[in-house]
Amino acid sequence: MEITILIFDRLTALDAVGPYEVLSRLPDATVTFVAEEPGAKRTGNGFLALTADASLTDVPDPDVVLVPGGVGQEGLMDDGPVHEWLRRVHETSTWTTSVCTGSLILAAAGLLEGKRATSHWLALEELGRLGAIPVSERVVFDGKIVTAAGVSAGVDMALTLAAEIAGDQVAQAIQLSIEYDPHPPFDAGSPEKAPAEIVEALRERARFT
Repeated sequence: MEITILIFDRLTALDAVGPYEVLSRLPDATVTFVAEEPGAKRTGNGFLALTADASLTDVPDPDVVLVPGGVGQEGLMDDGPVHEWLRRVHETSTWTTSVCTGSLILAAAGLLEGKRATSHWLALEELGRLGAIPVSERVVFDGKIVTAAGVSAGVDMALTLAAEIAGDQVAQAIQLSIEYDPHPPFDAGSPEKAPAEIVEALRERARFT
C-alpha cells in the first residue's frame, strides 16, 4: 500500500506526523512525503522542517493521499499544480484524506462539493463556503474521503482508517504500539468544553472570519 503525504511550507507538523506514525505501521505500507518541489518544508513557526523526497509527478497513483493543514494552506487555495495533482490522484486513490485545514485545500480543488467533511473548528464556516457540508465531528467519512478535525484529530482519523484497511486488531495493535491513551490535563479540547473567554480569544486571533 502506497501512502502519500503532501507537505508544504508553513504546515502544522502534527497534522502530517501524527497520521504518519499510525499509517506507516500498516502491514506492507510505504509512506512518501511529496511536495510541489522536493526538499525541506518548514512548519508554521519555522522551528521544524519535514523533507519531501518526491515531487508530485513522482507519485502518480497512491492508494492513500493525506493533506495536512497549517498556515501554509492559505497559499494552496488557488488552482494550480497541487490541485491538479489532487484531482488526478483522487480518481484512482482508495482513500483521500485530510487533517485540520487540509480539508480546505481538498475543497478548493473541488473534491468536497456536496460532501460531508470536517476541519479545525475555527474553519468550519469557511469549509461550508467552499462547497462542503461542514460537520462538527472529530472524524468524518463520506465515501472514500476521510477528513479529521484540528491537528490531534489526525491520529484518531488514521487509527479509524487503519481499521478500515487492515481490521480492528491491526489498528488496536498500532494504537498500543504508539501508546495512544490520552489523558489530557484539561477538558478544554473543543469550543463546547473550553472556557468561553479562551474560545473568544482564539476566535479573535483566527485566520477565518
